Amino acid sequence: MTPPATLADAPSNLADDVEFGRSAVIDPRAASAGDADGETPETGSATGGSLKLDWPVVIWIGGVHLAALVAPFYFTWSGLAICLVLYWVTGGLGVCLGYHRLLTHGSFQTFAPVRFFFAFLGGISGEGSALDWVSNHRKHHAFSDQEGDPHTPRDGGLWSHMLWLFPLHTPEETLARAKRWAPDLARDRGARFLHQTFLLWHFLIGGALLAGGWSLYGRDVGISWLLWGLAVRMVIVFHVTWLVNSATHMWGYRNYETTDDSRNLWWVGLLAFGEGWHNNHHAYQRMAKHGHKWWEVDVTYWAILALEKLGLAWNVVHTPHGVGRRPSR
Repeated sequence: MTPPATLADAPSNLADDVEFGRSAVIDPRAASAGDADGETPETGSATGGSLKLDWPVVIWIGGVHLAALVAPFYFTWSGLAICLVLYWVTGGLGVCLGYHRLLTHGSFQTFAPVRFFFAFLGGISGEGSALDWVSNHRKHHAFSDQEGDPHTPRDGGLWSHMLWLFPLHTPEETLARAKRWAPDLARDRGARFLHQTFLLWHFLIGGALLAGGWSLYGRDVGISWLLWGLAVRMVIVFHVTWLVNSATHMWGYRNYETTDDSRNLWWVGLLAFGEGWHNNHHAYQRMAKHGHKWWEVDVTYWAILALEKLGLAWNVVHTPHGVGRRPSR
């Protein structure tokens, strides 16, 4: 079977008119098909899973944080510059634009190689493959702040921020969750390839940073580029993204009445390239634009507009009422 090039090719309503609620992010047929991944709103909640730890995840996240603690001893301005650039590339373009607005919600359509590129950028953020990230986030929207939400602050602020990542899930459970909540990506060869090679790219990028700095300026600069460009940058992206799960469901203001606790929080909006206008997003989940007031700065939406101008994005969901058409050539 040929994998779908866009969300519109998947057998779901992800590319239909803008809707409010569960049907905006999953196929209603999948939702009514039963507990394909063994998780119901009763048994799949944040507090109902296994108490065993996923040690590879614990070691991965813990190791990155430990490496970041060493980084101040190898500070260089060039290392800081690399960190900030990659923070935007992997966090802004990879996670916010690629994983979230493109792959999870179908806020616009693009060419298959462009989809793959943004999925790759999201992967090197260190937050997991597109297959894992998208399936978890679609499930979050389906059960937002209810039983079954993977990371609601109603189960605790620290839980929603990061602890929800640590319980062990078997490969079978992970695969079943992906097939239920992200069937388009589960069929996509590129997404499966990036899922299988997730760790490889971090070793390659880390090696390139170390080798580049060492060969140009010496060993200490190479170590600086490695620690700041990989570890510090990943810690920043981790916590900024996690703040969207935690802080913007606890603090801030609401432009819209929704069935969850989502809030707009200005400082998360700035740190997360527009993702912090979270109440706006939960009200109109497929809208490419998350900042709905003039002061709600949305850098990710600006990037989508640039892609549209270049002819690399079309059917952009600019308003709650529908999508634009593919620009004429």
